[in-house]
Amino acid sequence: MKKDTDFVHVFVPGNEITLLLLHGTGGDESSLLSIGHELHPQAALLSVRGNVLESGMPRFFRRFSEGVFDEEDIRFRTKELGDFIKAASKEYNFDTKKLVAVGVSNGANIAAGIFFLEPDLLERAVLFRAMYPLDPIRKPDLSGKSILMAQGTHDHMISKEHAMKLAAVFKEYGADVDLRWIDSGHSLTQEDISHAKKWISKEFP
Repeated sequence: MKKDTDFVHVFVPGNEITLLLLHGTGGDESSLLSIGHELHPQAALLSVRGNVLESGMPRFFRRFSEGVFDEEDIRFRTKELGDFIKAASKEYNFDTKKLVAVGVSNGANIAAGIFFLEPDLLERAVLFRAMYPLDPIRKPDLSGKSILMAQGTHDHMISKEHAMKLAAVFKEYGADVDLRWIDSGHSLTQEDISHAKKWISKEFP
């Protein structure tokens, strides 16, 4: 549903924590709901549809070509999504300190952008198949932040170097990063879900 916010989204009430679900290119607000329930059956789910269209497919920011991002648009869209998260936390009464971003591909990249540009909004994230999104103008303080990165060893879209650069920069800025390599390509596997479920349960025992 679309309420008084700027994103088409779905909110499923829960307790304990809230999972912010951010789909990949071509997904929508329903794409990750089943994964969200599997990751934490008791969690509230806030699933968001990206506002950018690429050949009719929703995304969270523009790109010039595969792997070449429009950094100016990332900055604008990250601020836009950050404002949405703030408004949604008030509208649905959830604690952003107990918010976990769960992003896939393009959704993982915009979540990484939030850590770089709006670091106060997120404490934890599960990033499936993430790339380094942009160079932050100011070095963010990510101390105390926890991030799980799950990357595919045979991913034709994201090189090992790209993934390792993102993990290294997160660590440089102070985040606790768990980088897992999954024997797969760009698509998610049950192993991804299993690792993420265990990781979330450790963050919120």
